[in-house]
Amino acid sequence: MPLLEIKNLELDFLSGATALRAVDDVSLTLNAGETLCLVGESGCGKSVTALSIARLVPTPPARYTGGEVLVNGRDVLKMSKAELCALRGGVVSYVFQEPSASLNPVFRVGNQIKEALKLHRPAKATNDEVLRLLKLVGIPAPESRIKDYPFQMSGGMQQRVMIAMALASEPKLLVADEPTTALDVTIQAQILELLAGLKQRLGMAILLITHNLGIVGDMADRVAVMYAGQIVELAPARELLRRPLHPYTTALMNSVPKLTGGARRLTAIAGSVPRIGDFPSGCRFYPRCPTARPECANTMPALAKVEPGRWVRCLYAK
Repeated sequence: MPLLEIKNLELDFLSGATALRAVDDVSLTLNAGETLCLVGESGCGKSVTALSIARLVPTPPARYTGGEVLVNGRDVLKMSKAELCALRGGVVSYVFQEPSASLNPVFRVGNQIKEALKLHRPAKATNDEVLRLLKLVGIPAPESRIKDYPFQMSGGMQQRVMIAMALASEPKLLVADEPTTALDVTIQAQILELLAGLKQRLGMAILLITHNLGIVGDMADRVAVMYAGQIVELAPARELLRRPLHPYTTALMNSVPKLTGGARRLTAIAGSVPRIGDFPSGCRFYPRCPTARPECANTMPALAKVEPGRWVRCLYAK
């Protein structure tokens, strides 16, 4: 049984009397100890899908209209408040984009980590355990850093504290929502290396959300590519990077800067992700697709299995 199984998830945002579909028929699985990268441009629905795993999207304005989110075989969308409190942090933990916005600026980082321990592992809510977690995520001199406020730390150090807080409850699934945003390239590499090492050491599963296909090869076992609220391609990481099948995946890969071949202009994807409520009637990538055909404008392609372990939402994928 998969650790996480999302089946045909549908989520709307209410705007007055109008329901705008933000997540449309999304299905994913994630096994214990596996890393799945959820890839796509900003506005594609990646974060909303991830927040739905622990039912963190406020309702209203959101409304779950269909599907299931199964964690260890139990449907999160049917859980009580008490069950959700046990799930959040205890089974599924999150690391968000901006650590400076997630950490409380008026509490010392040691106290913030200890708060997570009190909620899920009260017997371990000690300074010794906080120090162990700070060492685990590679913070030097944790004995002094435990007393720091967030503003006394760099962005990379703050993100390590966020990871320590997420690991305090010993979760089975870590959701990392673009954890390297706003960090410089060197620190990005350190954070990704840290996550990969912790996965091997602790045996947890990771759902890594990113818009950067450049990091997928080093981190992911499988990749799900998301566009305009839908999964458009799902494949093992190596196969997808070697031979992308959906035109959107190909366009994302072509937009990654290359270190070989000399200086050249970066390839950009024409247009932008459509807003919810303004999706095309046929293939949602049709207006931006360089290989689109007339049929694409009127026919919504299904997410179809084209090879063992590979699914693509395209009428002409080969």
